[in-house]
Amino acid sequence: MQRPRDLDVLGVIAVGGALGSLARYGLERAVPHDDPAAFAWATFVTNVLGCLLIGLLMWFVLEVWGARRYARPFLGIGFLGGFTTFSTYAVEAQGMARADAWGTAAVYVVASVVLGLLAVRAGFWLGRLLATARRA
Repeated sequence: MQRPRDLDVLGVIAVGGALGSLARYGLERAVPHDDPAAFAWATFVTNVLGCLLIGLLMWFVLEVWGARRYARPFLGIGFLGGFTTFSTYAVEAQGMARADAWGTAAVYVVASVVLGLLAVRAGFWLGRLLATARRA
């Protein structure tokens, strides 16, 4: 059972998740993926951008801001959790494979994982750069 003092954190996660989901929906509407054999650009960009932002966020949470009750739950778990989407990524990759677009599916899967990991690292690097510039 949730303790009453934790309900505020649950609330900021819910609001962040709703906003992140709306942002993802907006990107999906702007760049629709109608052909199951085609590369799913909106989901790809969403997930790689989300990885970059989570790396940046974690740099600030761990190295600059310190413990803040709502920053990580709202931005990391809520907004970026709602913004990024592993489930859509998996369904779209499966759709590419079912459409016999195996090459596209392979590039989509590998590029999403590799660029996602590199984007997290780039987010850390960007955070360090911004924090250093801020101190100067």
